[in-house]
Parts: sequence; C-alpha cells; structure tokens
Amino acid sequence: QVQLLESGGGSVQSGGSLRLSCAASGFTFNRNCMGWFRQAPGKEREGVGNINKDGSITYSDSVEGRFTISQDNAKNIVYLQMNSLNFEDTAMYYCAAEVARDPCLGDYAAGRGLDYWGQGTQVTVST
Repeated sequence: QVQLLESGGGSVQSGGSLRLSCAASGFTFNRNCMGWFRQAPGKEREGVGNINKDGSITYSDSVEGRFTISQDNAKNIVYLQMNSLNFEDTAMYYCAAEVARDPCLGDYAAGRGLDYWGQGTQVTVST
C-alpha cells in the first residue's frame, strides 16, 4: 500500500527556516516522480518544486533560491529545506507522487494528475 507522510511543519518567524520531510512506503522515490505543493487559505494549490524522472529538480519562481529539495534513498525520504521564510509561505504543505509512470505526466505547477498524496503539514510564518 502506497503511503506518503509529511512532517516537520510548524510556526516560525519571518526569515527563519524549516525542514519538511516526506516519508514514503509502498514504493521507492528513486524511480518515480514526486513534488512538493502548498495551499494557503482561499488560494489555489501551487507547486513548490519537484523531482523529475531523471533526478533533476525544478523549483517554482516564488521559492527558487530559498527552498531546496533533497532525497535520501536509503531512508526513502524527500526533504524540503525552506530558508528565508516569509509570510507568503504560510500554507499547508503536501508531498505527492506518481508511481510507475514513464514518462511522468503530472502537472507539477498545479498538482494535478498525481497518484498519491500525503495528509499535509502546516507551515505558519509570522511577521
């Protein structure tokens, strides 16, 4: 059974950092595509960054240079390191994945067409 579990959210002051984790079971991140997404109250879900099939990583313009995605294959965990957080980063953060697709077909800008989602972890940035 495929499951994704996010952790690491919390409250932080503007300028601070957090590291989110996405732990997978039932499949291996190493051979699949995954992404991080966020949704703030009253706003559409948006992609934060994603790992492509070839292992390359893409970031949204809003987080480029501040957020970093990394992968621990031994633990089957993907991390989202978030630095220089600001109020606009406040949202529920989700990880999601496509499993056993080649090529990957998901829309990683809007979070459509992905097979599996975690339950989310809340990030709140105060000014």
